[in-house]
Amino acid sequence: MRVAIETMAVIGAGQMGSGIAQVAAQAGLKVILADASPELARKAHDKLGASLAKLVEKGKLQAADREAILGRIRPAASLDDCAPADLAIEAIVENLQVKAEVFKKLDALLRPEALLASNTSSISITALAATTRRPGQFIGMHFMNPPPVMALIEVIRGLQTSDATYAAITELARKFGKTVVTSRDVPGFIVNRILIPLINEACFALQEGLASAADIDTGVKLGLNHPMGPLTLADFIGLDTCLSIAEVLHRELGEDKYRPAALLRTYVAAGWLGRKTGRGFYQYQGR
Repeated sequence: MRVAIETMAVIGAGQMGSGIAQVAAQAGLKVILADASPELARKAHDKLGASLAKLVEKGKLQAADREAILGRIRPAASLDDCAPADLAIEAIVENLQVKAEVFKKLDALLRPEALLASNTSSISITALAATTRRPGQFIGMHFMNPPPVMALIEVIRGLQTSDATYAAITELARKFGKTVVTSRDVPGFIVNRILIPLINEACFALQEGLASAADIDTGVKLGLNHPMGPLTLADFIGLDTCLSIAEVLHRELGEDKYRPAALLRTYVAAGWLGRKTGRGFYQYQGR
């Protein structure tokens, strides 16, 4: 049965989840934004309001539109508030067990016809779907970061994903104004299958003293016409996220070319995770 998606629950109110909530609300959907605590959901809503206010100041958004967008996003008091959703998408930590626990709870909460989606960048959609009682209504919907700006959504079909679920999600992605690419359920999908080895090789180059971080980034940016260098991009994504995806690629595909650089592991161990901690391959505090 084809479900009309009018209300969407977003679980995870960090940068990705908040961005997904904004995209959905801008497209006219009602959004329930949930996180580990009501306080985190409310803070994310406030932060989103401040971000939209800056767009109003720059003349890129009307004040009335800002109010309408915020009005369509409701911070959840608990995961139970997600029960009315036609679609629930998670944007939480890249960990199979943690995601599976969230989906088991959502599966018990949502109406039988509701859809489930994961914003995972590397974890098997088939495996996640199998943890629920509605595997045919489960799909991967991978937004690029930041979701309000990036034009692409990767749609990933698990082994069990029904044609109706795929059609509903691709239609929704286009309603969001996004371009859709479809990937098989293979680790890394399309974008990260190519991107993470590039970032990892840049880490190896820095580790081996081939060049400075700035020169590696400038070489790739200008030599390959990329909008930013791989180390700058890694800092933006989060080095912990990059490492997590690299580990999935290495473990699941079993090829040494995906082995994470020791330098990447060391930075993550040090807590130097990029922009979100103020330090990664570059320092950001005070900038």
